[in-house]
Amino acid sequence: VDCADVNAAQVPPTGDTSTPSGREGVNEQEGECAKATVEVTSGDDKGRRFVEVVQPDAPRQLKEGQGVVVAYAPDAPRDLQYSVTDVNRKVPMALLAGIFALAVVLVGRMRGVMALVALAVSFAVLTLFILPAILQGSNPLVVAVIGASAIMLAALYLCHGVTARTSVAVVGTLISLLLIGLLGSLFIGWASLSGNTDDNTGLIHGLYPDIDMSGLLLAGVIIGSLGVLDDVTVTQTSAVWELHQADPRMGWKGLYRAGIRIGRDHIASVVNTLVLAYAGAALPLLLLFSIAQSSVGTVANSELVAEEIVRTLVGSIGLVASVPVTTVLAALVVSADRPGSGGAQAATAAPARTGRGRRRRK
Repeated sequence: VDCADVNAAQVPPTGDTSTPSGREGVNEQEGECAKATVEVTSGDDKGRRFVEVVQPDAPRQLKEGQGVVVAYAPDAPRDLQYSVTDVNRKVPMALLAGIFALAVVLVGRMRGVMALVALAVSFAVLTLFILPAILQGSNPLVVAVIGASAIMLAALYLCHGVTARTSVAVVGTLISLLLIGLLGSLFIGWASLSGNTDDNTGLIHGLYPDIDMSGLLLAGVIIGSLGVLDDVTVTQTSAVWELHQADPRMGWKGLYRAGIRIGRDHIASVVNTLVLAYAGAALPLLLLFSIAQSSVGTVANSELVAEEIVRTLVGSIGLVASVPVTTVLAALVVSADRPGSGGAQAATAAPARTGRGRRRRK
């Protein structure tokens, strides 16, 4: 269909193109628009068909046989009650999730199965506790700390078992989460970050004005850091335990020195991973600043980028601190349980007396 016929109503009657809406209406009159016949496959109007017009420069072009998601407006005229809002991605998303689960089970075997169970528990805590509690007006920081602790306990104990090694990793993770929460609260307040910087947060604040948006930002920092944090603490704890098994006579100081050397290598890779993860998420925003040719100082001072900087650096500080904290805890715990130590070891090493030794001279 000719776009001029479809978009004629968007052009002012005078043909004025001095306004953005007028210019957009004139531009949309050029070219051929596609007409798609869409059939409703669920709900009370199942089987009903309607026509959707697709502009030639629309970012999403419809294809024959493609599943779509539609919106229903009961108060609109009958021909305009339904409109396409998105495409149906359930099949590729489900297939990708199945491939992921299969890969985890094939490689991890029983550990992989328990990891998937822990992932399901984490998702349940997030959707059934954290989100409803925040929507009800609870303090996002308190909710995030409780929820993150529950996720951490479930993930670590399900995947690694209820052992002293896992408990050390749990304590190290909790201490690091506490540090992240304190630093995040301090610098979010000091930098005057509102947490309301984009359309999504603006919509949330409009619908639920009682939600503390800066607290929501801090909650995101805590939950986002947890995923990498438990990996660091488990790795450091396992390294110290392996060092102890290799040399059971090594004291806690020696175990700490050896473990911290391993931790330094881990710090370098993990911090880089976290920074790149946040940079990748903010890549469109950084691209906009690059197009505007803004200076580094101007970019860093904007609230959008400042949020990402605080999020990245606070999480990275918590990760760095988790290495020495977890290493010293693991060294103290594992060195306190030395097999064959103390009197038993001395009795084994000393030769037995036969009573035929020299007599003391009077």
